[in-house]
Amino acid sequence: MCRKKDAVQMKKYDLAVIGGCSAGLAAAINAKRIDPSLNVAVVEKLPRTGKKLLATGNGKCNITNLYALDHGYVNKGFTSFAMNVYNPQKIIEFFASMGLLTYADSCGRVYPESNMAASVVDALRFELERLGINVICDMPVTDIRKSGGGFILNGDIFCKKLVLAAGGKSSAPQGSDGSGFELAKKLGHTVTETVPALVPLNSKPEITKPLKGMRARNVTLTLKGEKILAGTQGEILFTEYGLSGIAAMELAAPAQKYINSVKRNPFTMIDFMPKMTYNEIVEYLQNLRKIKGFCNMDNLLTGFLPKTVGIAICKAANLYKSDKRIDELTIKEVKLIAEKIKNFLVEI
Repeated sequence: MCRKKDAVQMKKYDLAVIGGCSAGLAAAINAKRIDPSLNVAVVEKLPRTGKKLLATGNGKCNITNLYALDHGYVNKGFTSFAMNVYNPQKIIEFFASMGLLTYADSCGRVYPESNMAASVVDALRFELERLGINVICDMPVTDIRKSGGGFILNGDIFCKKLVLAAGGKSSAPQGSDGSGFELAKKLGHTVTETVPALVPLNSKPEITKPLKGMRARNVTLTLKGEKILAGTQGEILFTEYGLSGIAAMELAAPAQKYINSVKRNPFTMIDFMPKMTYNEIVEYLQNLRKIKGFCNMDNLLTGFLPKTVGIAICKAANLYKSDKRIDELTIKEVKLIAEKIKNFLVEI
């Protein structure tokens, strides 16, 4: 499918696409479908195309989300335009046109029926072959020059039009090492400062390490410095080094920007029961004193949280004693625990 570059003679194309992964392959396929007469090439730095796709969605490849249009994106102007032009249904239809069947889970995530990312990569590769698109692998593009009404890549390839789809800076082993940003700069484009996004949050291990592997669903997270910076809601996963899960990962970019700008660490405030007010939780805990007052504090919050997380909340309130019975809690202590349920602080 891939061939190495031909160093003997400069190849000429109507369109060259730098980057042989999801965006680049889709761009090349769509261009060729729109105008079959075009001579199109995909230029990929790795030995094969689609390597990063194989790692997505835990190896299943989440190709879109049915609710993608409703998400609160940072750049709403661009995303609203782009996703209305090329919405999730069109993405599903695009892959269906190549014979790939998909399904959506309860959260709207769309996967191939095979549950294998390789099926997505194969569908794209076979369509490239069917359309006669030239794929050149093992060719990192390090130089772009405007010439003769087009572009010359590495002195080897001339193209009338150029698509730069080299990926971001998130995964160097899969090809996204930031080199595409440098190519964009060489062409006169402005590149904004990049920060890690959709990555786990690091914190001091004293709080999260004992909770390693514990999940809490449908919590609210609020990122706070001198003021509130951002907020999300969803499932979180406690890890040895901090917080993971999509709700936590969505705070990565604003957290890093804050750290870069003020050189201080922000806090994330976890609300473990966003559906209930502070007063409602106090009333709930008061009722627990009657229902299971004979139990020790280890079991205070097992009605809605993993036991280990409940113990951590009691420790954060400086109230935890393993031999203390629930009916021994005072109203003041109940209020302190309710406060930590609604506002559990983790320094990021």
